[in-house]
Amino acid sequence: MAGRIRFLLGREQREVEVTDPTMTVLNFLRERERRTGTKEGCAEGDCGACTVVLGEIAGERLGFRAVNSCIQFLPTLDGKQLLTVEDLASPDGALHPAQQAMVDCHGSQCGFCTPGFVMSLFALYHEPRSGDLDRRHIDDALAGNLCRCTGYGPIIAAAARMKDIAGTDRFDDGEAETVRALKALQVEPVPAIETADGRRWFAPRRVEALAELLLRLPDACLLAGATDVGLWVTKQHRRLDPVIYLGEVEELQRLEIGPEAIEIGAAVTYDRLYKAIAAEYPDFGELLRRLGSTQIRNCGTMGGNIANGSPIGDSPPPLIALGARLVLRHGSERRELALEDFFLGYGKQDRRASEFVELIRLPRRDPGRRFACYKISKRFDQDITACLGAFNLRLTQGQVADIRICYGGMAEIPKRARQCEKALIGQPWNLETIQAAQAALRRDFSPLSDMRASQAYRALTAENLLLKFFEETEEPLSRTRILEPSHG
Repeated sequence: MAGRIRFLLGREQREVEVTDPTMTVLNFLRERERRTGTKEGCAEGDCGACTVVLGEIAGERLGFRAVNSCIQFLPTLDGKQLLTVEDLASPDGALHPAQQAMVDCHGSQCGFCTPGFVMSLFALYHEPRSGDLDRRHIDDALAGNLCRCTGYGPIIAAAARMKDIAGTDRFDDGEAETVRALKALQVEPVPAIETADGRRWFAPRRVEALAELLLRLPDACLLAGATDVGLWVTKQHRRLDPVIYLGEVEELQRLEIGPEAIEIGAAVTYDRLYKAIAAEYPDFGELLRRLGSTQIRNCGTMGGNIANGSPIGDSPPPLIALGARLVLRHGSERRELALEDFFLGYGKQDRRASEFVELIRLPRRDPGRRFACYKISKRFDQDITACLGAFNLRLTQGQVADIRICYGGMAEIPKRARQCEKALIGQPWNLETIQAAQAALRRDFSPLSDMRASQAYRALTAENLLLKFFEETEEPLSRTRILEPSHG
């Protein structure tokens, strides 16, 4: 096995010895490269002070994405370009427009968070889009960066101003050269690493290789976006060995919209699947927009959210309400099951040793059904769910012909509200029926009290979400939602 990876640090090709497969990119930059512009704030992907940008080939172009370096592992850089705040200014000292806009708009005070903001602005500056940046888009791009000094106003002004700053962007001018350099690095990708102390890292390129590898290493840690696994290292100080990285497996990157279903490979990031989901199910899309920051959505995967089996994962409740199915693979064998049957109990899934999630099948929208989902959390952005309700209804002549209701945060697994559904099916869709179904819902769940919400709060919230869904089928959405944020 090799012990080295190759990538571009700025425009300079680097070949780096990997001494620890779970060394974070942040620690590599600060401790080995002495690039101290990238800061550590939270070490869990929340504050954005560690934000860096990865450059990758997308077709024949170069695409940039902001990521949290505090939970990104060093070997994931193989074949990519890594940009930090030290790379942005030109050799003659001229600032990048993202930097200059921060200066012009007085967007920095103590300066600790500033490099992370600048890198998020850099990624936003290079994001392919038509037209001007609107406030909502700016807010989404910066939601993963926290600041305790400026109140965000000057930073938001910098985001709006940076495109108006005169001059050419040297990263656009040098795109062709960077693409050629990255293609040269990818001729011989690193499929495996073994360190001097025997720790192993694997990065298979094909799903057959992944399946075979898992048969040999059934206890391996499967790594996709590291938005959860990264914290095992930074917070729990766990020693992971061996690690199998899924981000290079071609088939797991599949995203296809067919006539009956959207097929989502287990390693497709939230950022990539957002538009497909939002176009089909706007509520589900809005949920994904709130699921995490841009940095998290650029790395995190729906397959990982399902496979880790958390009772408060955001994607399983709407997927279950919509009748999604999983394709699991063990060696050369595949089996398919309803997603709701995958979750058996807290921390337990219907998954054998060496078996992995390969594909998620989400049914296309049925125009005869009404779908909605609601996330309740203390913060609007980037907060863990206290209660999440998803509802999928079909009415026939004013009566409930079918309904699927699933809640997260109410039990040890994401769970259908069977008693509630039973109280609704065949009944007229009116307030009296809803009230009876609310009573039935109390028999479905006995939620826990924890730091996010009390048992009573969760139980009442679950009932009120059902009422909210009913109200939205009867009246315009403006009665129950703020459709567009107001910024005064």
